[in-house]
Amino acid sequence: MEKTTDGTRYDVVVVGAGAAGLACAGDLCAAGVRVLLLEAGDVVGGRMRTDRVAGFTADRGFQVFNTSYPQVKRRMDLKALRLRPFTPGVLVHTDRGLRRFTDPSRRPRESRDLLPGRLASGRDLLALSALSARDVLAPASVLRRGADGTTLDALAAAGVSTDLVETFFRPFLSGVFLEDRLETSARFFHLVWRSMLRGSLCLPAEGVGAVPAQLASRLPQDVLRTGTAVSAVTPEGVALANGREVRSRTVVVASGQRVAAGLLPGLRVPGGRTVTTLYHATNRPPLDEPVLVVDSGRRFLNTCVLTAVQPGFSTDGRALVSTSVLGSPGPADTDAVLRALGEVYATDTGDWEPVHRVTITDALPAMPGPAPLSRSVRWAPGRYVCGDHRATGSLQGALASGARAARTVLDDLRAGAV
Repeated sequence: MEKTTDGTRYDVVVVGAGAAGLACAGDLCAAGVRVLLLEAGDVVGGRMRTDRVAGFTADRGFQVFNTSYPQVKRRMDLKALRLRPFTPGVLVHTDRGLRRFTDPSRRPRESRDLLPGRLASGRDLLALSALSARDVLAPASVLRRGADGTTLDALAAAGVSTDLVETFFRPFLSGVFLEDRLETSARFFHLVWRSMLRGSLCLPAEGVGAVPAQLASRLPQDVLRTGTAVSAVTPEGVALANGREVRSRTVVVASGQRVAAGLLPGLRVPGGRTVTTLYHATNRPPLDEPVLVVDSGRRFLNTCVLTAVQPGFSTDGRALVSTSVLGSPGPADTDAVLRALGEVYATDTGDWEPVHRVTITDALPAMPGPAPLSRSVRWAPGRYVCGDHRATGSLQGALASGARAARTVLDDLRAGAV
């Protein structure tokens, strides 16, 4: 057990209070380990953050909360989040207008667009039913052990036609994986598809930032320090940006992949996916339903009326529309997106007020298949690393990686390996 320059003794220092760091610190504290959790930002959450802008609640980029994740079920008080769900399924804008793609077992009366010849052929529907049944019913461990390739390979192997891929899967999954080539790991696709069919996509009443805030609220007093940036991992512990140091034989780096690679030179990390989310306010909601809309023309990733999901996201009664696009669009691209939204929603967007814009460079780690679903959290003696870049690009991946790091640290402490 080592001490900081203020004399406090800690067993483990965790760097980064995103989902992975919070899970790791929480599990270590529950095991009786003395932990110091350092966060450079002013609040916890990392990429899971909520902004308050011009009277609106806007998450740091479009985010949804999936209730089916095992780590979510284990850790979260869902009732306290005051979740409200999206309508199951999505609306797809096609050259024939909006078509509804939904799970007929949940909304049988709304599944008419899944009749053969509307969104898909009869053969496609049979292939999709078989794919979905397998992913829902098979144990997750079976899906994780399956042969890997790309998502495009997996859809072709399942018998899904190019027409359905281009009409639905490519526009929809581009918003899930933040890439439009469907090159993401097939095994990860199957796990994501399973989670969507088994769970509900929701938004917390206070925004997605309420999720890490709830995790942080369960930590013992004095474990968390925000506004404390770490400049280096040293042989003695960590050096802080303010010139002070924290001495500890055990350090867990729980930051995003870019920062982790800087703190642990030589650490191999995946690339990142960049996404920009545009927020517009309008006096009249273009759609009253809390549903995700995608565009088969792929002029944007997805769009939705956030205030149809959580009316409390607006303080003055106006509607808040969220739209995400790949990369970082320039002014001309943004104008083109607004014109596309007018077509998709069949409304005049000329008076929509831009109220917020967020570009996230490493919103998700890239997972081109074949790809490992987990990477080692043990970096060197007494040095560990966790985050979604060590697992899968999801809240489940981040939490599971943090839990795995905590277990590894505890095993090494008990074995006297650090």
